[in-house]
Amino acid sequence: MLNQLQNLGDIPTYAAERFGDKTALIFQEKTFTFRDLDELTNRLAQSLRKMGVNPGERVSIYSNNSWEWVVSYYAISKLGGVINPINVMLKPEEVRFVVQDCGAKAIILPGDKAGAIREATSGVSGLEYIISYEDVGGGVLPFQDLLNRGSPEPMRSSAGPGDMSTIGYTSGTTGHPKGAALTHRSVLVNACMTANMHMKTSHDRVVSALPCAHVYGNVVMHGELALGGTLILLPRFTEHDALEAIQKYRATVFEGVPTMYLYLLSYPDLDKYDLSSLTRCTVGGQTMSVDKMIEVEKRFKCPLLELWGMTEIAGLGTTHPYYGKNKLGSIGVALPYTEVKIADREDASKTLKPGEIGELMIRGPIVMMGYWGNEEATRETIEEGGWLHTGDVCHMDEEGYVYVVDRKKDLIITAGYNIYPAEIERVVLKHEKVAICAVGKEPDEFKGELAKAFVVLKPGETATEEEILSFCREHLANYKVPKGVYFVDDVPKTSTGKIMRRKLAELLQPPGSLKLS
Repeated sequence: MLNQLQNLGDIPTYAAERFGDKTALIFQEKTFTFRDLDELTNRLAQSLRKMGVNPGERVSIYSNNSWEWVVSYYAISKLGGVINPINVMLKPEEVRFVVQDCGAKAIILPGDKAGAIREATSGVSGLEYIISYEDVGGGVLPFQDLLNRGSPEPMRSSAGPGDMSTIGYTSGTTGHPKGAALTHRSVLVNACMTANMHMKTSHDRVVSALPCAHVYGNVVMHGELALGGTLILLPRFTEHDALEAIQKYRATVFEGVPTMYLYLLSYPDLDKYDLSSLTRCTVGGQTMSVDKMIEVEKRFKCPLLELWGMTEIAGLGTTHPYYGKNKLGSIGVALPYTEVKIADREDASKTLKPGEIGELMIRGPIVMMGYWGNEEATRETIEEGGWLHTGDVCHMDEEGYVYVVDRKKDLIITAGYNIYPAEIERVVLKHEKVAICAVGKEPDEFKGELAKAFVVLKPGETATEEEILSFCREHLANYKVPKGVYFVDDVPKTSTGKIMRRKLAELLQPPGSLKLS
């Protein structure tokens, strides 16, 4: 299949030729065949081209899961554009940064976000069009009008496998996100090899509430549509909706993050649903306890295949083969065409032996081109030999299965979402009463980890926890808002004045208000 797909825009056409009127996508009772998706993407691509969106130009998508998201993604690729999928949980000022940084020419979004984004992106150079799923007026273009005006004539991009396909932004260690530039080859190889490892076929029916804008959800979308299966896409996760969809559509696969499974295991009506159609489930985004994984397999009566990935590799890097050994507690083995190694944390050129603990590094066609407009960060992340630093501390057994010992040093993973302390600190420090802010993490049974803010107030100032949290809610995506504020006299620092985040837990005290003299 990889030989027949030159770019991501080829997927709808390739699938339509092979699977025609078979159901490709189900979203909120609305059904689309493979032929429908091919025609809709042609129409939108033709309209965008007439508007002046040219090959190589960036188009952002800022939306929850929807059929419009899927159509927009492939349409942008069909016209040769570069897709910029934006996490829908980002706030307008964060969206402004992303759109401005990548130089987007247009942004596609739902009507309820159009007004705020129009205001937030006012004055952003190069952004010419805001396109809304609903007709909201005010100079925002209606999505449906573009579909109606666009020709159904086939449109195919001349982009090759090595050309840039997407720019996906990750939370930034410096407080600002970085755009991982990925080729068409990166995304296609990842999607196809993931499908290969999980033995996906045209007979599969996959239920997914994973955000399409996230690389995990993105890989699921490509694999299912390219192979002729049916994707049952949920707008968001709820226990009821996921179980109803599995039962109603006789799903063969459910894909999720640990938090979803933990909520499902605790759902009082779980055993009332018929889940017998499931043949396997996948889990990724953060590590999951072996005890809980065993419980999932027992109650869902199918294997649970763990995986690991990151934005910089277009999705997965390791996973378990459906027909191979499933070692619970491991993140699996490298995808085909991909290499992984455990390197010495002080000398990346030194590969460690099985059982030794070091940094997980990865190399192969799935690795990003680099960070958009940030050569320094690219050089720090990718070695000359093509090995990508993941920052994850792991070890490997004799059979090549990888085990995560600890996540990236400062990274906080909440329900599968990456949060960097510096990003929260940057916002909290804008508060007029705050002198110092350091953000640490605390384990949580359901979400994995929670961010905690340790705040030193300016002399003579008083503040409450809610005051700081309210300020954060105005400037950060909800998942990034710390789950507690601790007022302290000082934070632990090194001799050079650098905050020692690993020692923040020693300062834990009940959240509250404190006045500093």
